[in-house]
Amino acid sequence: MTFADHLPILPIAIPALAAPLTLLLMRRHPGWAVGVGFASAIAMLICAVTLFGQADSGVIRAYAVGDWAAPFGIVLVVDRLAAIMLMLTAVLALIALLHAVLTASDRKGWHFHPLFQFQLLGLNGAFLTGDLFNLFVFFEVLLIASYGLMLHGQGAARLKAGVQYVVVNLVGSALFLIALGLLYALTGTLNMADMGLRVAEIAPEDQGLLRIAALLLASVFALKAAVVPLHLWLVRTYDAATPAVAGLFAIMTKVGVYSLIRVVPQVFGENAGAAAWAPAPYLWPAALVTAVVGFAGVFTARTLSEQAAYAIIASTGTLLIAVAGWHEATLGAALYYLVHSTIAGAALFLVADVVSRARAGAADNCASGPDFAGRQGAGLMFMAAAIAATGLPPLSGFIGKLWILQSALLLPQWGWAWGVILGTTLIGVIGFARAGSAVFWKVSDSAAAQPPTLSPAARADYAAPVIALLLLAALAIGAGPATAYAEAAAAQVLDPAASVSAVLGEAAA
Repeated sequence: MTFADHLPILPIAIPALAAPLTLLLMRRHPGWAVGVGFASAIAMLICAVTLFGQADSGVIRAYAVGDWAAPFGIVLVVDRLAAIMLMLTAVLALIALLHAVLTASDRKGWHFHPLFQFQLLGLNGAFLTGDLFNLFVFFEVLLIASYGLMLHGQGAARLKAGVQYVVVNLVGSALFLIALGLLYALTGTLNMADMGLRVAEIAPEDQGLLRIAALLLASVFALKAAVVPLHLWLVRTYDAATPAVAGLFAIMTKVGVYSLIRVVPQVFGENAGAAAWAPAPYLWPAALVTAVVGFAGVFTARTLSEQAAYAIIASTGTLLIAVAGWHEATLGAALYYLVHSTIAGAALFLVADVVSRARAGAADNCASGPDFAGRQGAGLMFMAAAIAATGLPPLSGFIGKLWILQSALLLPQWGWAWGVILGTTLIGVIGFARAGSAVFWKVSDSAAAQPPTLSPAARADYAAPVIALLLLAALAIGAGPATAYAEAAAAQVLDPAASVSAVLGEAAA
């Protein structure tokens, strides 16, 4: 085998090696540890770009770890969907890491960089694995790392939110294991491609158990995605976390959405009997309510970081409105919007941090405060991030929402989709406008006559959010090839036979 044949394992192997190395270097050579962190993130981006280009051919690559053939061995699968998520993770990791280093938030504890690498290990593994048990394993890796990252910097608020976060995810992990146990008892396998074949052979008397397992699994993924009413953990957790960490966490809810997209068509598609598309009747209304609750939170939020957290929930609801149609057009629109909303959510957290650091005592409260250096620049960044989050032109959110609305016309319940998406967009615009006018236009009586000159260090704070916003502009400019890739990825996901052939090969015959 050539080096290129081993490429699918590198997004997992690179952070797995970088994490202990940064841990060893952090005490005596912190600069080297930071360098290793950046080198790892750049190497992952190069691997992701390469895999992205290879997946564009339409060929699904299956990598058997240890050369044990599926369904008995661990298998990694690279298709267009996995390539999209790997690329998004690598880009977001570089942005979050850059912001953490430039703002010195990574120095608030000794273990930021090792935990950051373990977080990337879990994320990349979840996007690559073709096995449900290993999906659980990688979920636990990224969750354990996220516990540490969430508490990074210490503080009573972080500790309180962290306890809630841990308890909620422990419950989710327990339900995940129960669902896996039921599925293994019914099918005798946990390989997703193999399970998709075996569910068709389940006896009629066991169909009820299969449906229960499907709904349990969907509930776990909905919890990870913060779908209403399983969303209560997210706002406090993301609001309390260090801004660079919250920016990386923008992709955490998308792991739950990704898992639904990956598992439901493959395992619980047309051939699953009583469990066929089992989550669909519940996912659709939950998506509508999630979008409403999220944008209502954007309207009522008291701080910019809390507003960003609610925007993550809102984007998940909008995204799942498209996913729940389980149609090639709606799923393609969902994948494009998934990329956009993740970067836009991260940009909101980073802009909130810039504002908070500049306003000192006033922090990022949605209220008038003293004038501060760089108010005009920060205001422009906030406006761009708000435009992206609400889906207004000219950034990529407008294209994503327009595509979702257009594809929703294929669904019988399209009126609900249009009403909720357009209504929540209006609420979001009003909410962001209210916050922006209070923070950037109104100045309290205690304002200084002349704001201080923006220091070089403060100017560096702008780098990461500006990069994120430029990426959104690039996604809009490159909408043609981006939407074509997303549509092809959706078609591939909705064709389970292609995955079965790639993963099982002759064993599928």
